[in-house]
Amino acid sequence: TIAVNGTPWEKAYSGVWEPVFNPLTGAVVAPVRIDGKWALAADGSLLWDRKFVQLWRQVFSPDGQKIAAVVAPVYGKWTVAVDQISWTVTFEDLVDDVVFSPDSKRVAALGKNGDNWYVVVDGAAWQNSFDMAWQPVFSPGGDAVAVRVEKGGKYTVVLNDRLWQQECDALWDPVFSPDGDKLLIRSVEAG
Repeated sequence: TIAVNGTPWEKAYSGVWEPVFNPLTGAVVAPVRIDGKWALAADGSLLWDRKFVQLWRQVFSPDGQKIAAVVAPVYGKWTVAVDQISWTVTFEDLVDDVVFSPDSKRVAALGKNGDNWYVVVDGAAWQNSFDMAWQPVFSPGGDAVAVRVEKGGKYTVVLNDRLWQQECDALWDPVFSPDGDKLLIRSVEAG
């Protein structure tokens, strides 16, 4: 079960994963195992009716109205569910780094098949794949997505599935300007 301020939930489950607070209500939300499957619970009561083979790493939208989580609808297939509706695109190894856009309307994540990492935005995987990728970054308006990636031992940035042609020896996460028109890239290049 989960204990909040020393008081456990009234209901106990056969397993629970890490809880998070709902930013609007303060409710404690956690994946819980029930009848051999995983669902999302808030303050001990089921929040999602749908159950999954696995469910974890839940994250709230900035406005607190939506919740997304990494899920396995069937064994060995990973994806993201937003308000318990799972994306159709799945990955064999891993899905991670789920993030909402600042306006709470869009969701991005990373997926991994074998040695290849993919960026997934609103349930659609980008065409490019990478040796490594880091959490996607949305522009302030949510219309653009930038990601720091590694390919062939070099680092670069991908913006809306378009590769920046510069290869770097080191690179940090890209940062959008407040109006979303510019992208700050901090890098180290061999001279």
